[in-house]
Order: sequence, then C-alpha cells, then structure tokens
Amino acid sequence: MSLLDRDPVIPVVVVEDAGDAVPLAHALLAGGVTTIEVTLRTDAALEAVRRIAAEVPDICLGVGTVLRPEHAKAAAEAGAQFLVTPGTTASVLGAVAETGLPCLPGAATVSEVMALVEQGFTELKFFPAEASGGPAFLHGVGGPVPEVRFCPTGGITAASAGKYLALPNVGCVGGTWLTPKDAVAAGDWARVSRLAAATAELRGGLD
Repeated sequence: MSLLDRDPVIPVVVVEDAGDAVPLAHALLAGGVTTIEVTLRTDAALEAVRRIAAEVPDICLGVGTVLRPEHAKAAAEAGAQFLVTPGTTASVLGAVAETGLPCLPGAATVSEVMALVEQGFTELKFFPAEASGGPAFLHGVGGPVPEVRFCPTGGITAASAGKYLALPNVGCVGGTWLTPKDAVAAGDWARVSRLAAATAELRGGLD
C-alpha cells in the first residue's frame, strides 16, 4: 500500500520526552491512525523512534525533517520504515537511497517537482504547503504533471485539510494538530485518540 493511501492525515510529531513516544503511538492507533512521522527536531527524537519501533509494531513509522545524509542513516538504524525530507539535495537523496527505505522527498516549486520526477519519484511531500500556494498550487501543477501525488504539509489544520484532500493529486496531508503540545505534555492520550478518530471524516474532502 502507498504511504499516501494509509490515512487521510499523517501526524507530524515533535517528541520532547522519549517516554511519551509509545503511549502517543498507541493513542493514535486507538483513534484509527496507523501512520506517524516523528520529526528530528529534538534530542529525544531518535530514542522515540527506537521505542516505537520496538513496542508498537502495528504503526507505520516514519522519520521526518531529514536534512542531512547522516540523518537518513541514523533514522534507518533506529527503526524508521519511511523517510520524509522538507526539501531535496543530491547528498540527502543519495543517503536516503542507501537506506533502501521509501521516501517522501520535499518539493515546493514546479522545477523541484520535475527534478524529482526525473529521479523516479512520483509521490512527494509539498512543503511548506500553505506558504507555497496551498491547494491552488497543487491544482495548477496537476495539469502538467498528473502522475505526481502529494502529501502537503505545513500550516494545514483540521479546518483546511479537506480542501487539500478533495484534490485528485493529494493522497493525504501532514499535520501537527493530532498531537497538540499541551495534550502530549499532560499525557492526555484520550484527546489524541479523539483527534485521530476525527480524521476519518476528512477522506473525500469533507471538513
């Protein structure tokens, strides 16, 4: 199954305390979300990935904010099942290829999309989505490159997600609203599960 077809929303997660990783992943699963992207934005991120990989095998575990070649290698060694980059460079793409893991490489312009298509990618991250033209950009790029599908991420909310998901070249969106910082800090896993469950209504462009 394509990464873009698993869930309407891939939660983009910033883990400050590795101890929160496993209950957070279980809370998402309880709400019906089967995919997670742990971002490499904190010192706890890789340990969080290791714990989820070891203890929550039913979740599809991604690692995002892969900015440098060493990030790709470290994420793979920690147990990542797919990688996500905010943008693309030759060295990062080379390191990603060496891991053998699926990847959603980031693009924000038509030229970047074209360059990635030349390298064989047809499923991309569109980032930062809202700042880079939002649904209007994706609608426009769908004409010349209809074979490309996107996971838009960056500034998307529960209210705006449906506008993206209604587009034929969008498989899912990435969002941070499923795991609010205050809910994670308080260990309010029931709230995370409720937010995850609500994303089922977004498939098909409903908001």
